[in-house]
Amino acid sequence: MKLSGCNFHGVIVIVFVMLSISSTSAMTNFNVLNFGANPIGRTDSTDSFLKAWNAACSTADSTFIYVPKGRYLVGSLAFKGQCKSPQIIIRIDGTIVAPSDYGVLGKWENWVSFERVSGVSIIGQGAFDAKGPSLWACKASSSNSCPLGTTTLRFTNSNNITINGLTSLNSQMFHIAINGCQNVQIQGVKIIAAGDSPNTDGIHVQLSTNVEIFNSSIKTGDDCISIGPGTKNLWIEQVTCGPGHGI
Repeated sequence: MKLSGCNFHGVIVIVFVMLSISSTSAMTNFNVLNFGANPIGRTDSTDSFLKAWNAACSTADSTFIYVPKGRYLVGSLAFKGQCKSPQIIIRIDGTIVAPSDYGVLGKWENWVSFERVSGVSIIGQGAFDAKGPSLWACKASSSNSCPLGTTTLRFTNSNNITINGLTSLNSQMFHIAINGCQNVQIQGVKIIAAGDSPNTDGIHVQLSTNVEIFNSSIKTGDDCISIGPGTKNLWIEQVTCGPGHGI
């Protein structure tokens, strides 16, 4: 990957996202509320989110999925390609909330996962709240009944991915995992977990090429950014770490 300077490269990403947002009028738009999502967080909105994704994925045009302000209770979400849509922008302005019972998600490897997708951007000022403290407490008690826990957001075998501006709170385990991907840009994210929270790596990258992480704040109990095998052309700049174990 040939970079002429990360500040310049950051401008490219910002311009890309702004152009994407400004061009949504030419896209096919999907609002999760129209699929029955509950913005008060009292009922499960998992099916509503999956229906919105399936509608966008099966559309031949570029698509825009909107999650308005509010709190949305969801279980495990698996968004899978390959999609007809060449570009899917997901704007999250609300908060995605995990079930209070950590066992509901704890048995899954991932909470929100994307597999074999291309051209997906997750943007906005919203948040993922995984409600991890109760599981951390279970692990601290040395109980053998605690589930391993789930990664909050994972991309697997995917290309041309953008994550911009989101917050990840109290993940049960890893906050963001990039596995087997190419051309990933992560910018302006906030990751927050207690300094003594176990296995809550901020961003984990493995088997991936051309990954950029910049202008982000990572506060967690484990690695700020962990780099696994098969990682090539990884660029990290202007990332604030702590608490945590660094990079």
